[in-house]
Amino acid sequence: MKTKLLWILAFCIAAGIVLIGCGESKVEKKVKVKNKDTFVLVEYGTLRSLDPSVCYDNVGRQRLMNLYEPLIYFAGSATDKFKPMIASEVPTVENGGISKDGKTYTFKIRKGVKYHQGGEVTPEDVVYSFKRNMIADSAGGPMWMLLEALTGSGVTRKNEKIIPGIFEKIDKCVEAKGDTVVFHLPTAYPPFMSILTYTSSIILSKKWAIANKCWDGNIANASKFNDPKPGYEPLKKIANGTGAYSLKSWEPGKQFVFERFDTYWGGKPQIKTAIFKNVSEWSTRKLMLHNGDADRAQVDTNYLSEVKAMKGVKTYDVPLLSVTMAFFCQNVDPRGNTSIGSGKLDGNGIPPTFFKDINVRKAFLHAMDRQTYKKDVFSGMVVLPTSPNIKGLPYHRENLPFYAFDLEKSKEYMKKAWGGKVWEKGFKMVITHNTGNDMRKAAAMMLAENVSSLNPKFKIEVRTVDWKDYTIQYRAYKFPMFLIGWGADYADPHNFVYTMMHSEGVYGRYMAYKNARVDKLATLGIQTTEPSKRKVIYHNLQDLWYKEALAVPLYQQIVTRAYRDNVMGFVPNSIDTDAAEDLKAISKK
Repeated sequence: MKTKLLWILAFCIAAGIVLIGCGESKVEKKVKVKNKDTFVLVEYGTLRSLDPSVCYDNVGRQRLMNLYEPLIYFAGSATDKFKPMIASEVPTVENGGISKDGKTYTFKIRKGVKYHQGGEVTPEDVVYSFKRNMIADSAGGPMWMLLEALTGSGVTRKNEKIIPGIFEKIDKCVEAKGDTVVFHLPTAYPPFMSILTYTSSIILSKKWAIANKCWDGNIANASKFNDPKPGYEPLKKIANGTGAYSLKSWEPGKQFVFERFDTYWGGKPQIKTAIFKNVSEWSTRKLMLHNGDADRAQVDTNYLSEVKAMKGVKTYDVPLLSVTMAFFCQNVDPRGNTSIGSGKLDGNGIPPTFFKDINVRKAFLHAMDRQTYKKDVFSGMVVLPTSPNIKGLPYHRENLPFYAFDLEKSKEYMKKAWGGKVWEKGFKMVITHNTGNDMRKAAAMMLAENVSSLNPKFKIEVRTVDWKDYTIQYRAYKFPMFLIGWGADYADPHNFVYTMMHSEGVYGRYMAYKNARVDKLATLGIQTTEPSKRKVIYHNLQDLWYKEALAVPLYQQIVTRAYRDNVMGFVPNSIDTDAAEDLKAISKK
């Protein structure tokens, strides 16, 4: 029996998730190519800061990656292969750049790389850049990644106080040796290379940064430059990188203009000027794209049909390294908790450990109609995940089994649950999602309807909670199920698998799930450097994810990028967000 859930389709249309566009006229004049050396993007994202120790958002990352450069970056669409940038070659164990124990990385620094405001990159600049950004470690910023890899601690402060000895660890973790820069890790950290592609690892001019009130280079003074007041970070509005483009002008909330850096070491790009305009209204963005006044327009899912019907426009559908799950909490806090009713298996609630029984978990998994969800909520534009190690990550298993939609199997598992008591007594519970997220609402409603249809004694209510309260309550173990997503900080399975499976992971702990074998493997995965051995570890973890039935995998989003059809050079990569744009690769014919 296949539940069609037409109400979901009606709901999604009303919510704007599926919107049928008016299309374009069958007879259109060919749009003339405008300003061949200028690229115009119309978007609605705004920029907070250009300081790499602070920037932890998609718009800021896009700006910084065109103005500055890291040592290495991803090669093409790969998330596990790299190309040299400020480094002259990618270090490997084979070429001696990575020690066999995975604790020492040596980078040869490219010569002749110029800064926009004069001077050339030196190994001392590279060392300073990493130390300065880790020392600054702005609250809520991205520096935890480098700090975790290079010092063993993801923070410089605990309880608002500087951790004793942390700056000394930072000072010793990276050094210049001749024409090279050497990183010393306390333990092997396989995602280290991937972390080096993030904007927290871009290279600054030491002389310029100090002149603009960044850390003065003296480790004894480091605490004075730690966690600058939000909005007062020294590099908030200025930039001096080595990228193919320099900052020409920035009008906050209006537009950001890049200008080609003609002495860029990597060759002269075709585009001379790039203008990123803030245009919040879709109708305006659509018109600009249609008329050729914009070379690319940011498009939300509910407008895809309009764009795909537009002549003179080409689109790219790119799966992102992000995933949303419906997690089961296996030990809910019952105190004053209305989500579990009576707190007993008496037909008026569920016990706090309701989802500890794997039969209950499997019953819920078989009640998720993935194909209908994909069709009605996303119009097919989504990847259906099977585990945390999603498509686009290393060691992803394409053939991993999953719990197919089957209400008869769901019924069988419910009859086994809690020694038959679930089927006999029935239960009452609440599934909660964050307010405003219609994709999660549709999943919650589907699970509630399908599970409730198994037995008239099963009663599930769907509620919404504001995001600010939602994050507090799931971390307080108040929800028997919590629906939430995770996006990649770096392209390594550790960032996802540890998060969702380890008993100390960001989500694993709030599932109140603990499995000694899973914990051991999740820890071993980050400590192992040999790719073939890591593959075995993460394949085993994906098998365990299926066998343990830990959560309901919901969706891995696909974004659509829309360009005028004369724009060439875009290379999709699942680690990049919709905001990303590599201007030096763009050309117009």
